[in-house]
Amino acid sequence: MSVYLELRAGIRGTVRANEPLSEHTTWRIGGPADYFVEPAGPEDVQFVTRFAAERGLPLTVMGNGSNLLVSDTGVRGVLVKLGRGMERVLISGDVVLVQGGAKLSRVIRTAAEADLGGLEFMAGIPASVGGAVVMNAGANGVCLGDRVEEVTLVDRRGEVGRRSGAELGFRYRWSDLQTDGAIVTEVAFRCVPRSRTEIGREVERFLRRRRETQPLEHPSAGCVFKNPAGDSAGRLIEAAGGKGLRVGNAEVSRKHANFILNLGGATARDVITLVGQVRQLVSEKFGIELGLEVNLMGDF
Repeated sequence: MSVYLELRAGIRGTVRANEPLSEHTTWRIGGPADYFVEPAGPEDVQFVTRFAAERGLPLTVMGNGSNLLVSDTGVRGVLVKLGRGMERVLISGDVVLVQGGAKLSRVIRTAAEADLGGLEFMAGIPASVGGAVVMNAGANGVCLGDRVEEVTLVDRRGEVGRRSGAELGFRYRWSDLQTDGAIVTEVAFRCVPRSRTEIGREVERFLRRRRETQPLEHPSAGCVFKNPAGDSAGRLIEAAGGKGLRVGNAEVSRKHANFILNLGGATARDVITLVGQVRQLVSEKFGIELGLEVNLMGDF
């Protein structure tokens, strides 16, 4: 039996062959995944991880694709996307229990309906919970790891485990999950009592700031580079003359220099070439080597 048919027979979720990943990233860039799986629940995640391990197939995991550059040649083996089918959000006291595929916007909204705050700072970030926790996404001076009480994980052997937030090594745009390969299937966020009216005002303030300062008219992956200690990558790129720099149909935003835009039909090669040019400009002018905030997937 083929890999495709075995996957179809073994899970309740979606399985597709040669799925274009440009349809699953906010940059709208990326070649095909050999086998694309969108699990319908944690049991599907366990099946797929065991399946890939037993057959020696590469296994890659993505969330909403909002912080991701996929190569033009795509991804070999099995790619698991946590999304539809793993979006449940439950309230238990002041804890919000969220499956890894839920969008942050939905989590904020559901918590607010229960008069629970503490996640408003993430408003406008188009990420899913699992990916955001793995990279310790943040905004407005706060990181998501600050709110994580516990995560439920499936390791690459298909075994389920739990770890507290304190055990995940959270720091700026980092968690230990980036190296151990475990898949986040559920997160418990510790929230704080707050009226939904106050939460709504705070969310709108953050969203307004995004509209005013960020280029939202073209596909992008948000900030491309990490901020060096005590400085801003966007400021450095602008001061080095990088605004408006273009390779193919990829362009450094003229509104926010830490964004690279897909003006239409940009390739991963366009973007990664532009990344190199921006790094060189900043290095030559300031002697600072910018680190990537976006993740690379596939062959670069």
